[in-house]
Amino acid sequence: MQTFKFSKMHGAGNDYIYVNCFEESIEDINETAAKVSDRHFGIGSDGLVLICPSKVADFRMDMYNSDGTQAEMCGNATRCVGKYVYDRGLTDKTQVTLETLAGIKILDLNVKEGKVESVCVNMGSPELKSKNIPINSKLERFVDEPVLVNGREYKVTGVSMGNPHAVTFIDDTDSLEIEKIGPKFENHTMFPKRINTEFAQIVDRNTIKMRVWERGAGETLACGTGACATLVAAVLNGLTDDEADLILLGGTLHIRWDREENKVYMTGPAQFVFDGVISL
Repeated sequence: MQTFKFSKMHGAGNDYIYVNCFEESIEDINETAAKVSDRHFGIGSDGLVLICPSKVADFRMDMYNSDGTQAEMCGNATRCVGKYVYDRGLTDKTQVTLETLAGIKILDLNVKEGKVESVCVNMGSPELKSKNIPINSKLERFVDEPVLVNGREYKVTGVSMGNPHAVTFIDDTDSLEIEKIGPKFENHTMFPKRINTEFAQIVDRNTIKMRVWERGAGETLACGTGACATLVAAVLNGLTDDEADLILLGGTLHIRWDREENKVYMTGPAQFVFDGVISL
């Protein structure tokens, strides 16, 4: 049996279990992630995030999906890590570097009355080459290209923000039966490492509604990297300006693509839910 302390936090409803690995150690991480994430028999979350020491940044984030598989990045989780390390006194810096499997991310913390209220994350440069996303295509870029899913043709734009995304623009996100179509996208042969899929509805030049099906987790209330990928895809397709509000089921994220420096910036909330101790 293993026993460890944890904190539950969420960014726009994208909730994870956070463990301070400066003080705790986790055994059988993949299995543990699946157990604690179970919403009936565990704590309940979209996955597990370990906050660890780093040799190349202020902190390192290791994250796992609710099915136990490891993920490269999660934008919402990075914001919560920023809030955790500042609010818990692990750092007094308001700009924090965070090592992830998708590279080092820079977090600017918006502090009010001694607590982090929101975080702006430099999410890095979008990867647009099909082979690097990866997508099984001979095209250099996969922008507004047809993909047959479950007997229907969808126009898809591929973007990686450290993890792979397929963005498709639809007329109405509210009526989308995402639990039926999401798994079909995730496991499509076009996407050799599976795919996160964003179903996006353009409201105006600066507003997008979005739902997301995350590989290894299903539908989540928010996805930071997915919001970034969606804004990039919208710009590439001429649908929005370089800056927009992304309205997700769990809240709103502000995304800006600085095309001159080719960096994507995400600003959004980070919320503490509760602390606990679990024995497995």
